[in-house]
Amino acid sequence: MSGSGWALSHLDALESEAVHVFREVAGEFERPVILFSGGKDSIVMLHLALKAFAPATVPFALLHVDTGHNFPEVLAYRDRVVAEHGLRLEVASVQEFIDTGRLRERPDGTRNPLQTPPLLDAIERHRFDAVFGGGRRDEEKARAKERVFSLRDEFGGWDPRRQRPELWQLYNGRHAPGEHVRVFPLSNFTELDVWQYIAREKIELPSIYYAHEREVFHRAGMWLAPGDWGGPREGERTERRLVRYRTVGDMSCTGAVDSDALTIEAVIAEIAASRLTERGATRADDKLSEAAMEDRKREGYF
Repeated sequence: MSGSGWALSHLDALESEAVHVFREVAGEFERPVILFSGGKDSIVMLHLALKAFAPATVPFALLHVDTGHNFPEVLAYRDRVVAEHGLRLEVASVQEFIDTGRLRERPDGTRNPLQTPPLLDAIERHRFDAVFGGGRRDEEKARAKERVFSLRDEFGGWDPRRQRPELWQLYNGRHAPGEHVRVFPLSNFTELDVWQYIAREKIELPSIYYAHEREVFHRAGMWLAPGDWGGPREGERTERRLVRYRTVGDMSCTGAVDSDALTIEAVIAEIAASRLTERGATRADDKLSEAAMEDRKREGYF
């Protein structure tokens, strides 16, 4: 307790910081946009944006980079939330880039690494100057290097050496023509914080975040879902298991974990006992090399 007799709780402090970031961007930039995938972090980010500007509507559009290999439950959730809150949704399509010859399918069928060109094209086409992302510092080594305001060059690239100091929550959004800033309101949340906040705020999530029976097959230490992306291969046998997802991305590289956590309280207990980050445990695209995420961020990835 402070001398005045009260103090913010840990979750209240994180919420206050994120709300401050949203309002700072609204006052400093002309055309911000919120990256929204229908995953839990982007859902929490949208919830915070709704709080930041209530009772007015969120003054930003949503942008979804659609790989074409998304979980149906997540797309249904995305469309329902957009309609419920009267939001504007822009979709950058990986499939469209493939169909027009601007991208080629990878031999492994994974499309997560293909998201960068459609993302940068959408940013340039709509002249977005601030792009909110749901990245958190606890997720992965490259993301731990990010500031809350992360400057990107005219090619969308990230240079860790151009990171700016952010003392006393003072954020520098200055950028040259053609550059833009990625903004991470959840930077200081952990995975456990996110789930505790979801529980406190009673935020609805796509059903796949909770334990459910699903057809999966085993590859590279992960349970992957069959799909049009090319899995399973010859010799890979599907089986029905009780699983849930800790993170949501392209079906071809997002693994499920064995779990009987049917409630949010059970999920929180499961995460509290885990010693693996969600991306380290369930994202094949981060296992391509030790510096996979940093390499993609330098090219313009989230």
